[in-house]
Amino acid sequence: MPDAAATISITRPGGWAIVRRNRPAMISLGFLVLLVLVAFTLPFTLDDGLKATSDSAFLAPFSKDGTTGLLHLLGTDVNGQDLFYRLLTGAQVSLGVGIIGALISLFIGTAYGMISGYFGGRVDAAMMRLVDMLYAVPRILFIMIFIAAFDSVFKDWLDGIRLGAQAQHWPRMEEVARYLIPYSKILVMILSLGLVEWLTMARIIRGQVLVLREMTFVTASRAMGQSRWVILRKHLLPNLSTIILTYLTLTIPAVILDESFLSFLGLGIEDPAASWGSLLKDGAQVINPIESKWWLLAFPALLMSSTLLALNFLGDGLRDAFDPKSTD
Repeated sequence: MPDAAATISITRPGGWAIVRRNRPAMISLGFLVLLVLVAFTLPFTLDDGLKATSDSAFLAPFSKDGTTGLLHLLGTDVNGQDLFYRLLTGAQVSLGVGIIGALISLFIGTAYGMISGYFGGRVDAAMMRLVDMLYAVPRILFIMIFIAAFDSVFKDWLDGIRLGAQAQHWPRMEEVARYLIPYSKILVMILSLGLVEWLTMARIIRGQVLVLREMTFVTASRAMGQSRWVILRKHLLPNLSTIILTYLTLTIPAVILDESFLSFLGLGIEDPAASWGSLLKDGAQVINPIESKWWLLAFPALLMSSTLLALNFLGDGLRDAFDPKSTD
């Protein structure tokens, strides 16, 4: 009898070779790696004068500040801050929200889909009906209600942790809680984004598990008396890894887009923090027929759209390579 712990791949053989031959996917991967490196390292090396607010508001791109003599590559915003620096810090927030929100949705969707697909029958039917009902709920409305309901609750919870840690003389925990309190709204928003983006992942994983559970290695594992949870964790999950990675890259841009829309409406990231959505909102507020500050809208829109396109090209390349249902 073959080893029941062995795993097989239901994805296409040579998938990574297919990805490497996909030029748009590889260019997109290079762009995303460069963006992450620049966004999370360069802001710490810039001159402090570019990070501070000043009286030099609305300087056009490639203009020098008459007071400090600093060159503003992409101009300055309404507060006189360097737009290039704001774009990079906005990238940190938008990418961070996108990645963490997508990981939350990945965890929920993967667990939900695996349980639904493996148990099947009435359990599967009930769980999928719940997914169908949740699809009918407007995502943005749910996020807005969730933030309004839990922002203060989460802030009070963090403050309670801080006070408890202070009473128990746990300085490190107290410091972490104190640091997180001002960002409670962002954390609640990330959680809400993860809670609305898991539905598609659950459907995809459930479909893959329905195929895997009928294969010989799963039947052999059941015959050897292994529990359902061992089979799910040790045998099914490894065979789902490439599918999970593929749809993770397609979920990140959806989360970024939702966060940007919320911030554009003034319901997401707030000053002094910045995201691409809040920068787009600031740029849109100063656009007028008399004197257009075009760079405040054009550069954030260009960077965000380029990132979303790159993520989608990369996700499409991974899906073409690893999803057995995709066409050649």
